Amino acid sequence: MELTLLGTGTPEGLPRPGCPCAACALSVGPRARAATSVLVDGALLLDLTPGAVLAGARAGHSLAAVRQVLLTHPHDGPAVELPPGLPAAGRVPDGRELAVISGHRVRAVPMDAPGTGYEVTGPDGARMLYLPPGGAPAGTSGTSGRRPYDVVLADVLGRPEALARLRASGAVGPATDVVAVHLDHDTPPGAELERRCAAAGARTVPDGTTVAAGEYRPAPEVPRRTLVLGGARSGKSYEAERRLTGYPEVVYVATGGTREGDPEWAARIGLHRERRAASWRTVETCDLVPLLAQEGPALLIDCLALWLTDAMDRVGAWDDAVWADKGAAELRERTAELVAAVRTTRRPVVLVSNEVGSGVVPPTASGRRFRDELGRLNAGVAGECEHVLLVVAGQALTLKQ
Repeated sequence: MELTLLGTGTPEGLPRPGCPCAACALSVGPRARAATSVLVDGALLLDLTPGAVLAGARAGHSLAAVRQVLLTHPHDGPAVELPPGLPAAGRVPDGRELAVISGHRVRAVPMDAPGTGYEVTGPDGARMLYLPPGGAPAGTSGTSGRRPYDVVLADVLGRPEALARLRASGAVGPATDVVAVHLDHDTPPGAELERRCAAAGARTVPDGTTVAAGEYRPAPEVPRRTLVLGGARSGKSYEAERRLTGYPEVVYVATGGTREGDPEWAARIGLHRERRAASWRTVETCDLVPLLAQEGPALLIDCLALWLTDAMDRVGAWDDAVWADKGAAELRERTAELVAAVRTTRRPVVLVSNEVGSGVVPPTASGRRFRDELGRLNAGVAGECEHVLLVVAGQALTLKQ
């Protein structure tokens, strides 16, 4: 089964008409994207968009052999003219199956938002799933006991939890080719777009690309260990969370704990929790070494600076005499154990830490001590991670990949 993506953007396309944003300004030439539309084996057209015939011609395909046109989402813009010779566009009721004269079978998958998803099985037995913009399957019971899809076309960036659900149900497996479609201007095109998709185990393709279902393709490289650095309010925690949104299960390890009588701290913690997916589990602890040693789902550890604060409290590092006597040696032992645990862990893990030392030198010995030890800890952990990011003003800069 061959799938030709006549477009890969949102219904408004990219660049959006009249939009002055930076992403739209960059979405020109090969980075421009028409509204998502998929031609299946030249016989089935999923979503009818303006300029479909011309888009097909640019991709080297004619629409003359199309036997069925199906729509996935309400069309809010001007009426789309039906090209001559094409059958009338329609929609399959949720849960119903349609047999196409070309030999394809189409099952309508109910969504949790307006629209319809389509599972298409080709004459050769290949299977694909196409989800509408902003849509996720309302349930996964229909995929139970069945082999994973060969190809999934979905709004990966807009609804990453849909991909997590499909992975949890087994509908998306290691060999499934996940292609991001319905791409909007929320993510700048180019390297940033590819990086965000790769973090979810997906890829992007230009308009006009033909994807062969079942064709071997190396899976996107998703690093097992990632360190995300950044200053205060840089967006580092948000960046770290976004890198795990496509995972079916995540353990969020909060090292900050609770602070009785501090409403501002409680408000901060509340905002963090609201951002997390409902399927994530939160563990509040600074005992990281056993967690890293255990088998289990992905870990998000936020953050190492608070872990270091706890470790320095435990060894009496704030007292100059204790520090000189035994505190320094004990802290080195604790940090070495943590770095070794990061090195040997088999779990996917994203760690967050503050990047300090670029500004004013702390006026106290204890402040300088913390700055120095955090720098050493960050360097040690970074050395054991395949991927290291520095987040500045919400922009992620790759330091190691």
